[in-house]
Amino acid sequence: MAPLEFTVLHIRESRAHNPQFQNELDELNENTIGQIIDAGHNASLIPCNDLSIEQMLQIVDASDAVLIMGGEDVEPSLYAGSLSYPGAGHHEVASDRNQIAAIQHAITTKTPLLGICRGLQLINVALGGTLIQHLDNADAHRGTGNDPFMDTRFDSITAELAEDLSAKESHKCTHHQAIHELGEGLQIAAMSTDDIIEAVVHESAPVTGVQWHPEHPLTASTQLRTLINRLQGQCTQISGSVSELING
Repeated sequence: MAPLEFTVLHIRESRAHNPQFQNELDELNENTIGQIIDAGHNASLIPCNDLSIEQMLQIVDASDAVLIMGGEDVEPSLYAGSLSYPGAGHHEVASDRNQIAAIQHAITTKTPLLGICRGLQLINVALGGTLIQHLDNADAHRGTGNDPFMDTRFDSITAELAEDLSAKESHKCTHHQAIHELGEGLQIAAMSTDDIIEAVVHESAPVTGVQWHPEHPLTASTQLRTLINRLQGQCTQISGSVSELING
């Protein structure tokens, strides 16, 4: 098949207030771009903090598939959350609003969409869901030393997604928030051993969200590649459905 156009949405290209975090995110984004290209597709990495909503929607329209990457906590006012909570830090409300618009537009246009970590949480918020603002056992999901990642395993997973979500493997995560109330149309696809929602899918749109980081250097070539293949399959299915409609 011809190469697909994958758009990878992140927040910003620099963080003067937190350069170490920027370096960590840059590595994850580079791994993502690399895996998309290795899979034979084209990839564009787009910072969203300075875009207009109109530009955001145009970017989605030009994409075969969209990925929403990790970053800061979602702005609490977007899901009626408390403005003060344990672990609260810098928020990126302009980028949040842009990416929520991108998510909603992708769902409307049936553009395959994958959300990673914060991307999963944004998908949930975009569909009216809420977040746990600070996990009681946050230290089990986010490292406090030099390595911010922790290993997570599934306790339950929908059988049809076991292969796509690498169900038998350990997953690298780093987060202190998680889905609380599910957004409209979302279904739980995987739960961790401590009852955190680890993956969701949409009931009618080609949307997948994962709480862990498949783009981690140790898992990008396996776990992320599998999810890229899932997006490719969704693109192919949509293209086939459009062809059937055109040809009657």
